[in-house]
Amino acid sequence: RSTLLQLQHHLYYAPNFTFSSKLDLWDPNTRCCSWKGVTCQALGHVIWIDLSYQNLSGNLHSIFNLHHLQRLNLARNNFNTTLFQYGFGKLPNLAHLNLSASCFHGKIPEGISYLTRIDISWNSRLMGQLPEFSINNSLQVLSLTSASFSRSIPASIAYLGNLVKLDLSYHNFNGLIPQFHRSRVPNLASLDLSRNQFQHCEPSLLDITALLETLQLSSCNLIEFPKFIKSQNKLTSLDLSNNRFHSLVPNWLWKSTLGVLDLSSNAIDIPNQFPFEDSLQYLDLSNNNISGAVPNWAWKKILQYLDLSNNKLEGKLPSHSSAKVTQNQRNNLEGKLPRSLANCRNLAVLDLGKNMIHDTFPYWLVKLSLLKVLILRSNRFYGSIKIFGDGNAFPMLHILDLASNNFSGEISVEFFQSLRGMMVIDDNKAKPIYVLDNYYYQDSVTIVNRGFKIFYQKILTLLTCLDLSNNNFHGRILDEVQDLKYLHVLNLSYNGFFGPIPSALGSLTELESLDLSQNSLSGKIPPQLTSLTFLAVLNLSYNPLDGSIPQSNQFGTFLNDSYRGNPRLCGVPLTKKCNEVDLQMLPPKEGEDSWIDGLFV
Repeated sequence: RSTLLQLQHHLYYAPNFTFSSKLDLWDPNTRCCSWKGVTCQALGHVIWIDLSYQNLSGNLHSIFNLHHLQRLNLARNNFNTTLFQYGFGKLPNLAHLNLSASCFHGKIPEGISYLTRIDISWNSRLMGQLPEFSINNSLQVLSLTSASFSRSIPASIAYLGNLVKLDLSYHNFNGLIPQFHRSRVPNLASLDLSRNQFQHCEPSLLDITALLETLQLSSCNLIEFPKFIKSQNKLTSLDLSNNRFHSLVPNWLWKSTLGVLDLSSNAIDIPNQFPFEDSLQYLDLSNNNISGAVPNWAWKKILQYLDLSNNKLEGKLPSHSSAKVTQNQRNNLEGKLPRSLANCRNLAVLDLGKNMIHDTFPYWLVKLSLLKVLILRSNRFYGSIKIFGDGNAFPMLHILDLASNNFSGEISVEFFQSLRGMMVIDDNKAKPIYVLDNYYYQDSVTIVNRGFKIFYQKILTLLTCLDLSNNNFHGRILDEVQDLKYLHVLNLSYNGFFGPIPSALGSLTELESLDLSQNSLSGKIPPQLTSLTFLAVLNLSYNPLDGSIPQSNQFGTFLNDSYRGNPRLCGVPLTKKCNEVDLQMLPPKEGEDSWIDGLFV
């Protein structure tokens, strides 16, 4: 008890690396074994401390008086101190240590090399060399992702007979990759050596006979597919992305055991006939030189995620798909969308942006009850958006991007009413949930704004976006837009909308970005928009608006660019006061970027 209270006395909350308040986590009037983050064994000795995700800083020396401690988790804090000062040898029973993403720096103390599980990943200022490991070491898991270790990986690491998982990705290791032989590391199942600076990554020098289940060699300067993979008959996940492969993928690489295969960002081509078994669920072939039509085998099996974006594919889309995620952006696909896509009941993400598809709005996709992301931007879609249904259309859709097409007409009440997934603020979504998290879905959304980017790793269900920019829509913006309560990003720029800005937009209290620029909207800026307290980006430029600019809440943070090309507006931040004569301002030249340039998935 006294040791823990002493520890509490020396720790404090530091969310921004500065003192906020003293740690007040434990009540000295209660049993210490009942305290949050403290676990005791039957005799009352503390065996586990978990202070993760607390934004803590301060002195940790008191912990090293807890001689019965077996597990210590200090992940996701802000200690901003060196590890070398602490004597881990004083904790003879310590087996599991997690110090990930806690801002430790300096060298790794040799005393931690005897532990069973070590996770000190995402401490980018840890540096120096890894310590040598004794052959009779009990280490099972070693995770050192994203630090600044240099020189060679110690050869002794390939002799750790109990090692199960090794992650040395995102470092500055050079020299030879150790030879992980099955006889020396019989239990090794997961190996990640991605993103290092190995100088000798030729396939002939890679000799890994340990039977792996997960292998990641992304960004390793490989120029040929490693031959040792031929004998890897237990692989379920293989990442060879961002290397220098430039040939046809050999048949022996398509292992029957694989569930995940990432060959993105190379210069490969793929066979025309179906090369793999039904086990494969995640396949990423993006950013390669794959040409011709999309092969039929890509659609007829049980793939849950398929990414063929940024290739040289052309022709029409195949008519069948069982994938949950389909990405074919930045190719030369043309023709119409096959109606049979409506039969892909499991489809959650459909991204066909930046192709040459010529069709009307695919209203029949409303049948896909699991669809969360629909991106059709930068194609040749045309006509008005008509929705036919029973009121239960798009119940899960939270990203809809139709920008840069030839859509026209008015936005109907039925259209807004069809976006059911954007209407409800669900308290359960307070915790980030990712689209297809169980299927290794690692994509992202970048919302590009003039001057900065908002980047979301993976596609968060917390993000809700409607982008209709750069089309030929006209008419008034209907009050029914206020029903989209969960909307975070709304972009209606570069259209022909006219009439007043609806005050109903003030009901979209989750809105973070609003772009109504380059329309024909008139009248005053509704004061109700000041209730949008999360609004970080506002663009009302090049509309014939008039009157004074509202001044309260977020409106005090917007600069001149938000109102450019509105000569009849006045007030802060403009230099023009509300009693000055109007000054004519010209719009930007044709082709100049819009405020929100779009979604890239």
